[in-house]
Amino acid sequence: MKSDHLPRHLALLLFAVVVLAWGFNWPVTKLMVQSVPPLWTAALRSLVASVVLLALLWGQGNLIVPRRGDLPVVFGIALPHMVAFSGLVSIGIQFVPAGRAIVLGYTTPLWVIPAARLFLGEPITRYHLAGGAVALAGLAIMFNPASFDWSDGRSLLGNGLLLLAAACWAVSIVYVRAHRWISTPFQLVFWEALLASFLLALLALFFEGVHEVEWTPQLVLLLLYGGVCGNALAYWAIAMVNRSLPAAVTSLGLLATPVVGTLSAALALGEPITLTLLGAMTLIIGGIALGTFTHRQQRH
Repeated sequence: MKSDHLPRHLALLLFAVVVLAWGFNWPVTKLMVQSVPPLWTAALRSLVASVVLLALLWGQGNLIVPRRGDLPVVFGIALPHMVAFSGLVSIGIQFVPAGRAIVLGYTTPLWVIPAARLFLGEPITRYHLAGGAVALAGLAIMFNPASFDWSDGRSLLGNGLLLLAAACWAVSIVYVRAHRWISTPFQLVFWEALLASFLLALLALFFEGVHEVEWTPQLVLLLLYGGVCGNALAYWAIAMVNRSLPAAVTSLGLLATPVVGTLSAALALGEPITLTLLGAMTLIIGGIALGTFTHRQQRH
């Protein structure tokens, strides 16, 4: 079997594409939920991603039927990440600027650390504690009464849903760490996306009903970007990158995604980058980097 590892320079280039795709995906979602109900937004994008992933896996000869031992991880990724995270983000981003939303969505590592200690027995080191304290200080800045209106119920709901989405993603990450893989993660991603599409469509029908949508060229392009670039191609690309680059590099590099998302939201949506948001983002990203990258460096 030939190796599917990429040369380092190509892996880094592909990794940059992933960061850009996921970063741009947040303002794209913000724009899309203005025309399509949020759960339908998540369901349609997941369906587009499923079709593209099916074609990619079929073309590579990697399309398989999941083994029984991999069924738990299919559900463990589809339910908390592709359904809960995607659905909650699509709802919450209606009430929160996209730049702020992406920073809250990428607080996931904060919730992974205590969950991994509780369920996997992973130790909490001084780097975890220091990084968590720095990142929590960033959250405190985002929610300080001088810059956040605690009387705005819609804003509270949106921010709360985004933090809950981050916690749901953390659940998926912790389960993935514990799972003993039979197939590769990329071989299973089509089935995860297909299951997520079905469940999101059921939730959309139940909570949002059937809506008439005016399918403008712009809206079609937003849907295609979210489904093809933001989901399917990004899943394929990150699978290739994870096989070709050290985990520490990908962990640290993904922290650039909130920066890309915040800057693209400012450019595409005219959202201001306030000192509060900038300071909070710096602390949260810096804290996560301290708690993950520094600890890995010490172990090697």
